[in-house]
Amino acid sequence: MPDTTRAPRPASPTGIARFLPILHWGRHYRRPTLRGDLTAGLTVAVMLVPQAMAYAELAGMPPVTGLYAAIVAIVAYALLGTSGSLAVGPVAITSLLTLSGLRSVVAPEDPTYPAVAALLAVSVGAVLVVAGLLRLGFVVDFLSRPVISGFTSAAAITIALSQAGPLLGVDLGRTDGVVGTITALGREVGGVDGWTLGIALASILVLVTGKRLAPRAPTALVVLAAATAVTWLASLDAKGVAIVGDVPTGLPSPRMPGVDASLVGAIAPTALTIAVVAYAEGVSVAKAIARRTREKVDADQELLATGASNLASGMFGGFPVAGGFSRTAVNHSAGARTPMASLVAAAVLTVAVLWLTPALHHLPKAVLAAVVVVAVAGLVDWRDAVATYRTRRADFAALVVTFAATLLVGVEPGLAIGLLFSLALFVHRSAHPHTTELGRVEGTATLRNVDRWPTRTCERIAVLRVDGPLFFASTRSLEERIAALLADRPQLDTVVVDASAIGDLDTTGAHLLSDLDEDLAESGVTLRLATVRGPVRDVIRRAGGWDRLADRIHPSVEAAVRAADPGSVLLHATPDERPTAVL
Repeated sequence: MPDTTRAPRPASPTGIARFLPILHWGRHYRRPTLRGDLTAGLTVAVMLVPQAMAYAELAGMPPVTGLYAAIVAIVAYALLGTSGSLAVGPVAITSLLTLSGLRSVVAPEDPTYPAVAALLAVSVGAVLVVAGLLRLGFVVDFLSRPVISGFTSAAAITIALSQAGPLLGVDLGRTDGVVGTITALGREVGGVDGWTLGIALASILVLVTGKRLAPRAPTALVVLAAATAVTWLASLDAKGVAIVGDVPTGLPSPRMPGVDASLVGAIAPTALTIAVVAYAEGVSVAKAIARRTREKVDADQELLATGASNLASGMFGGFPVAGGFSRTAVNHSAGARTPMASLVAAAVLTVAVLWLTPALHHLPKAVLAAVVVVAVAGLVDWRDAVATYRTRRADFAALVVTFAATLLVGVEPGLAIGLLFSLALFVHRSAHPHTTELGRVEGTATLRNVDRWPTRTCERIAVLRVDGPLFFASTRSLEERIAALLADRPQLDTVVVDASAIGDLDTTGAHLLSDLDEDLAESGVTLRLATVRGPVRDVIRRAGGWDRLADRIHPSVEAAVRAADPGSVLLHATPDERPTAVL
């Protein structure tokens, strides 16, 4: 097992190194770390060759552009990124989003499509860089885990179905979503090419077997080489097997995509979606690795790094990129501890692009499709769905809605629908905070939820605990709960609000407390507050309610109850009570 400790370096960069982390980790780079970085870089490069080409095909791009995107994106991230293990490059989800988002603007068969895809990458990069400069790294927190899980699983199924044409050797034409693809498959099922299907099935079998038996072995590269050799020797292209064809040698010169700038507006929604997904995917996996290595991943700097990677990709004729789950895991397990591993991978890929691309002429497209299908199969996470269902049904609903919308409506609107549904659930929960009455647990002096414990309550005094912020959307919930108590307990003369769990109070909430105090007083009921936090006190003071409530704001619930009735059953046990264990 490789060493899981990070390379020794200072905890925090300073000066210009904060914005150019390579100056930070490079200054303190140590020779013992080089071996692991070299091994990891070579491993990821071997993995990237077939994957980058396959994801380029998925994005509707020439396969070689996947290598272009991988090389320059890796270098850009190595200069600016804060994770020592994150492997940036073409990934399945951003490739699918590229194709689905651009098809409404320009057909993949159009000669200008590669340039538009490059413009999309530049646009994604610009969005991320601006977000990084504005320090908007927190925005990704609005994508909940259930939404991401539902979207990823549905996107993986969509991606796998989109490869049905190359796997079967049939032309499905332009299809819209999963339903359109399935319909087209049913129409073209009679035209399946036997040679293509055989190559596809053999490739999938070897890839799956290799992934299970030898996860670190370059199985995909072996399959690519073997299939290419067999296709060339047996002239399978003449028998109907689709091949990659001529692949240009060398790297293109950096330049802005040569397309009409007016297209920026047309691709803006897609660029924004990809920017969010690319950043969320990259920063989540970077933080997951960082928890193991005790690295510090700067979310805002990651915006800049991911943005620069996309800008570089677009300038060199590539398409949107992101940090990949599988490649990052391989990179880390192979020994990567600094971005030097990424630079090694970029160097190896550059050698491949400069001298080895002619050997890819007879590469069957079915093999690239097989690589995509096997890669995305692991993204369908049924276990997470089951765990979410068991944990919280509302979160499971968000997962299902996102999953169904992504499958039936499309990847971009599906993500938007899932996000809006998740936010709606959040607003609903915030507007209805958990509000419970407290009673004294029998045989103790401890106050607990009356619905969960055997407790003693008092007809004259009710203690309510509000578990959440008291703001404009949640005030009605507290009003209704107090109104219900007054209706059920005619003898009630004191309401104690335990504010220990109220972390925030807005103007509406502050005025509610004043209004409640007045209304209750008219009914002969006294309002008392307990354990009020400092920030909440400040809002009450600024709202002008402090002077009225000051003598009824207590340091504890017990003090509030004692002020109302020193002999209350909420304070003292009766002789007939049995002690109850309080955990």
